[in-house]
Amino acid sequence: MKIIKYIILLFSFGVAFAQNAQDSTKIFKKKVLETPEIDMLLSYYQQDGENAAVTGGIGTEKLDDFATNITVSIPINEDDILTVDGTISAYTSASSSNLNPFSGASQGGEEDDDDRAANTTITGTPWAASSGASKSDVWIDAVIGYQHSSDNRNKIWGANLSVANEFDYFSMGFGANHTWLFNQQNTEIAVKANLFFDQWRPVYPTEIKSYNQTNGSLFQGFFNGVTILNQNGIPINKASLSNAWRPFNTNLVADKGRNTYTGSVSFSQILSKKMQISLFADIVQQKGWLSNPMQRVYFKDRPNYYIGKAADIPFYTTTKNQGVFQLADDFERLPSARIKFPLGMRFNYYINEFLVLKTYYRYYFDDWGVTSQTANVELPIKIGGKFTLYPSYRYYTQTQADYFAPYEAHTTAETFYTSDYDLSAFNSNQYGFGMRYTDIFTKGNIWKLFLKQADLKYSHYQRNTRLHFDIVSLGFKFIVK
Repeated sequence: MKIIKYIILLFSFGVAFAQNAQDSTKIFKKKVLETPEIDMLLSYYQQDGENAAVTGGIGTEKLDDFATNITVSIPINEDDILTVDGTISAYTSASSSNLNPFSGASQGGEEDDDDRAANTTITGTPWAASSGASKSDVWIDAVIGYQHSSDNRNKIWGANLSVANEFDYFSMGFGANHTWLFNQQNTEIAVKANLFFDQWRPVYPTEIKSYNQTNGSLFQGFFNGVTILNQNGIPINKASLSNAWRPFNTNLVADKGRNTYTGSVSFSQILSKKMQISLFADIVQQKGWLSNPMQRVYFKDRPNYYIGKAADIPFYTTTKNQGVFQLADDFERLPSARIKFPLGMRFNYYINEFLVLKTYYRYYFDDWGVTSQTANVELPIKIGGKFTLYPSYRYYTQTQADYFAPYEAHTTAETFYTSDYDLSAFNSNQYGFGMRYTDIFTKGNIWKLFLKQADLKYSHYQRNTRLHFDIVSLGFKFIVK
């Protein structure tokens, strides 16, 4: 009996000791995130170019976009963080506006006879924005994330849910990730997976939309009372079966879904007090409708037809054309599957207390024939105790996709075709300069928001296809006390 009593006593002591140890761990364990943090980012983006995909590979690419992003990170306890991320992007696009480029015509192509009579001439051009409803839109994205860290902080796993919406597209996504740290946290291995289930709300060029709505009639809907010109500027007989305009392919979007599956693995190693290297490999698989029904295609082996001013036809591919628009032969058609493989590395080197070298390289290839290389270098320069300047440069080059050809270079013998210059061969240069203010003691505050960091950055991008853009962004990081 005494032995049993001793065993019970010992067991009770052990349990009490273990409980005290756990309580001690809880008391002294450092939180993953001490207080809530709020990141705010404001950006203004402006671009222009001459290869708009909506108008078949020629025409204005002018676009203006103002975006706001807010990310709130909330510590639930010592180990867990909840993150809520939201973005609102409001843009105006000259290219998108030319879904319906015709002045004097309604966006839906449903004018009545009285309205038509009031408009003696219907004109359009790929070189200027129209007043169509698709000229502007708002893109909204929201992500909710959860992250859990182990007691020893050597394992981290997380999950996220995302939704996004704009006028012709809806997306929902799910993701999960896991990170392992080894070797006194000098080595890190991470894996990620994401699934996106998207749905088109397809929008078509006005002429193709009307042709399908009226079962091929050029005397109803948008085409009611509208003169169609041939290449010589002569009005055609719209009742002719052989010499009148009609789309090459009258099939619209059948499968409105698009699914994307992504997987990523990365390895990071601190090589010394001054050097760190990271390697990553991704795989992206897409299935479903991967084409954009907004984007026109023109074939070189089909006659051309126009609406507008005959005098502008000889100047159609130049900015001199301000009054005539060519009717589409079809819209973009691409395979229903695509696999992408990005591989890359980062290398950072601490030069001294004032200067750090950050580099990035990525090689990419896919089964559509596109290969690309990206090289980026950033050189943060510390000025005093609170300010950092960071100039940057990015070079990019890619090969042409198997299904790309410029305006009027495709033929009707092809199954897949696009004139989207994002799938063409090109190279680009991007130059950036930023300034960062950091206050580790967070002395400045607005109500309960204490400023931890502020960033101002400007970038200029130039592509050899003449597309160029400028972007200015302003970011703030606050902690809530």
